[in-house]
Amino acid sequence: MAKQQPTGGTGRPKTSRYATPGEGPSTAISVATMAAIGALWWIASHYRWLPPLFLPTPETVFTRLWESARGELTDAPLATHFGWSMFRVFTAFLLACITAIPIGIAMGVSRIARGIFDPPIEFYRPLPPLAYLPLIIIWFGIDELSKVLLIYLACFAPLAMSSRAGVRSVSQEQIHAAYSMGASRWQVIAHVVIPAAMPEILTAMRISIGFGWTTLVAAEMVAATYGLGQMVLNASNFLRTDIVVMGIVVIGAVAYLFDLLMRQVERVVVPWKGKV
Repeated sequence: MAKQQPTGGTGRPKTSRYATPGEGPSTAISVATMAAIGALWWIASHYRWLPPLFLPTPETVFTRLWESARGELTDAPLATHFGWSMFRVFTAFLLACITAIPIGIAMGVSRIARGIFDPPIEFYRPLPPLAYLPLIIIWFGIDELSKVLLIYLACFAPLAMSSRAGVRSVSQEQIHAAYSMGASRWQVIAHVVIPAAMPEILTAMRISIGFGWTTLVAAEMVAATYGLGQMVLNASNFLRTDIVVMGIVVIGAVAYLFDLLMRQVERVVVPWKGKV
């Protein structure tokens, strides 16, 4: 006779009191980690473990942030630099999403598309953006197009390859079940393949926007007047470490906030991720 599961008096199987490894909220741990990093920064800078040229104090950095926000630090307020950087990064990111995700899906479902797009993507994907930056300047000049294009190329490859990997990871049983119910090829792609690949695609979007912010400084080396990367680059030329750290903090904070937003989008769009 099969052994019955304990019901706990409710008629339903009692759930285990042991959580799956890795589950549960981690907000408190994250806050404690950030507080520890901030405290270590304060102690190291105030006790002069490193000279101010190498590690300015947190108070100095936030003073420079306030001065930059009021337009007293550089030739333009922080909002102007921030706005131009956001325009370049998110324009390139949106263009990459519009083009790379369909190409990645096509590579996953069609050997013809895979044969066409896989070699050029795999060829340029390992190249650092600074390697082909001179070529982009020669071909497209020093206007905004070259800056956006450089960031776009940095975002494109991880999006396309992860979209392809997401499509290839779809269960064959789901696809055969859809075909057995009379679905056409396009219906299978639209209602089975793409929804199943969405977790991989959303993760790729989080990764690619990180590549976009990483490439920002390189992009704004191309005759940029405004931008966070340009501000950091100019400050480094004059050994203004406090402004460099301020720019790094702003760029990192924006990227982290966008990553948190993408996590919320994942919870809404693919609530089954990690639960199946």
